[in-house]
Amino acid sequence: MREFTNGMPAGLIPGAWMKSRKSEANGMCVEALRLPHGGVALRNSTDPTGPALVFTAGEMAAFLDGAKNGEFDILITANS
Repeated sequence: MREFTNGMPAGLIPGAWMKSRKSEANGMCVEALRLPHGGVALRNSTDPTGPALVFTAGEMAAFLDGAKNGEFDILITANS
């Protein structure tokens, strides 16, 4: 099985990348791909051959749990 690493060109990771239905119409979004070993790769849709970020299943589960609980909302809210 091939090893996928952080920073490798996302275009070298085979598979069907997916993005949120809420992504902007102009294609500015994050795309995700489930890897064969259960991890997840992320890429910027505006640079599909650029570097990928690769996470273990546990890392992704922890991040998604935090996102669902609003722990990262501060990253997208406007400063008052």
